[in-house]
Amino acid sequence: MSAKNLWLLFMFISPSYSETYSEELFIKPLATGYVYSFFQFTVIREDGSFKHSTLFPHSLGDIIDRFHVAELNVDLTSGLWRHKSWGYPAVDAPSGAEISARFHNDTQDVDKHWVYRYSNLPRENVCTENLTPWKKLLPCDSTRGLSSLLISGRVHNANYHSLGIHFRPLCNAGKCKYELRQTVSLVYDSIFISFNNNYDWSLRKMFGTGLFKTCPLADYSKIYLDTSSNSSVPYLISQEPDYILKNNIAVYNLNGIFHLSAIVPRPKIVVSELRPLLYTDRFITGFGQEYGGLVTRIYNDHKSPITATVIENIPWFLPIYYHTLKVTSNGIRVIPKALIYKPGKGRLRIYYLEIVLELAPQSVTEISVQFDYVFLKWQEYPPDANHGFYIGSAIVKATIPRHATSLTFDKSLIIDNLNSTGSDYLICLKTENFIITLPTPDFSMPYNVICLACTVVALAFGPIHNITTKRLKLTTAKYVPGLASVAQKLYVWIENMLWRKNTNKTGKTAPVKIFAPEELSYHPTLGHVSEEFMLKKADIES
Repeated sequence: MSAKNLWLLFMFISPSYSETYSEELFIKPLATGYVYSFFQFTVIREDGSFKHSTLFPHSLGDIIDRFHVAELNVDLTSGLWRHKSWGYPAVDAPSGAEISARFHNDTQDVDKHWVYRYSNLPRENVCTENLTPWKKLLPCDSTRGLSSLLISGRVHNANYHSLGIHFRPLCNAGKCKYELRQTVSLVYDSIFISFNNNYDWSLRKMFGTGLFKTCPLADYSKIYLDTSSNSSVPYLISQEPDYILKNNIAVYNLNGIFHLSAIVPRPKIVVSELRPLLYTDRFITGFGQEYGGLVTRIYNDHKSPITATVIENIPWFLPIYYHTLKVTSNGIRVIPKALIYKPGKGRLRIYYLEIVLELAPQSVTEISVQFDYVFLKWQEYPPDANHGFYIGSAIVKATIPRHATSLTFDKSLIIDNLNSTGSDYLICLKTENFIITLPTPDFSMPYNVICLACTVVALAFGPIHNITTKRLKLTTAKYVPGLASVAQKLYVWIENMLWRKNTNKTGKTAPVKIFAPEELSYHPTLGHVSEEFMLKKADIES
């Protein structure tokens, strides 16, 4: 049978699943000379069973089927996104690791199969061990297409980088499709990557390589360049776009070798970036290590009121006092529209706080609460306890006008989001993480005690071991230490000198006689000496 017939037979007996795959890259120059790059790799599948697939990763599909996952979001982030200077990202994620999962409604056992869970690890380090398995989920791996630009050294040297995996169903009139988006967000400092103290940037400068091969499995590959922040000082683009979208988005269709660069004329004038309507920050108050406070500020620069939801997940070792919760707007105390508080329990449950607020126009809303510093058990401290404990970010959700951000994310593809005509857009902001220092015992004291105890044991063990393992035995001393030994050595040296003179005269060496121990006599000054020596000494004295 020919190979063509085998292929047709295989296609006939194998189930057919409708799947599409697309690759997109969105590039946006930011204020102060930074460049934002957002990669998105999207697989859309019509079938809800993931036991067999062509483009959808099997390892992830097995997890979704086994644990009845309806929606999944995983983000690994290093660095801090600065909303006030950079606007809104395509996917907002806090520093460290974050995971949220929603499960099917028919799930019975919550402990074994979560209905909905959220968690984050603010101190989780992001490294190449995360990037490599992430790229293996892509249909073309990292050999072809836009994923070939993701070189680990360049990715982790960015000022901000975030890896994401997002799975969700897309349902319309009872019919659902299933979407998997793998995203990468990178922010580079153009002055740092240009090496010439200018604001020029290019694909090669940012990612270390150009684009040489497209992914053959992708339905299409596109690059979008946002030129909305280029109104004051237009920069020169090396490639003419295939077409312009909404007067400020240059679109490039990739079908082979491609390179893109931008030259910024000098002197550089920092463009006035579109200021975000809603942004937030967070910090701690207090002094010492007994009492402290947590403050979250939300800034509304819009001319209309905005309804926002603030969610706080506070660890159990940072107990908060509910009666100290205070909400103010421009210094005036306000009452929240809704409030949910679930107290924590030591070593079992975190503190959960959810507040719904109506943010007044042109206002600064402040949420403050006081907490205690708990003294933990010594086994509960991390290896570097004096470094401090990381506390995860708060979540701020609100609906803002769509024109307030250049890139929204309620559609599957970037091109669909750019063409969206909706009036409102739901954003989810993540605040900064912060570090607290809990009361810490002197961990050097056990080390000192161990060293002292080991020294005492060693000093006591040595003599005891010698006494119990060695036997005392009487032996005949060859010489008596002290003055007698020195005198004997001096006598031997003088005698050798005399024998050497006799040898020079006669030409023969004087014979050396060796005495047995029983042939020696004891002299109180000279020690053990021979009878012949005593006779010679007596003759000399006489």
